[in-house]
Amino acid sequence: MTTEKQNTGKLGEDVAVKYLEKHGYKILERNYRKPWGEIDIIASEASSVTSSVISGKNNYRNITALLPKQLPKQLPQLVFIEVKAQNINFEWRPEENITFHKKRQLSKIVSTYLKEHRVSENQDWRIDVLALKLDFETKNAQVEHIKNIMLN
Repeated sequence: MTTEKQNTGKLGEDVAVKYLEKHGYKILERNYRKPWGEIDIIASEASSVTSSVISGKNNYRNITALLPKQLPKQLPQLVFIEVKAQNINFEWRPEENITFHKKRQLSKIVSTYLKEHRVSENQDWRIDVLALKLDFETKNAQVEHIKNIMLN
């Protein structure tokens, strides 16, 4: 039997996945668990590097022929996402539930994931929080996306 807190958490994660996909994230994994912690969602976000075309005047034609026409594409950024969901009627903000203990768990679980999946040291990654306030009467959710949280 699931509790109301578990149902709220599951619904919050489902809403978070839809939000992330709508904003261009690719979901890689959900509920990555180890005995010492869990991360709700692991996703990748496409690089925001834009290609630029190099053009030159007549007297630079030979040089520009040697230069690349586009910048090299970067790897998508790996994003570890902690979802905090609660009923809209609560007085405190969902992200206030991220305690020092939870931050330590996040640090350990991210480190474990990176090692277990042999993620390159050159791979960019960050930890985000999706804070959701769920209104069960109107079936709406308020989403606040807090990017690149600090763990210390």
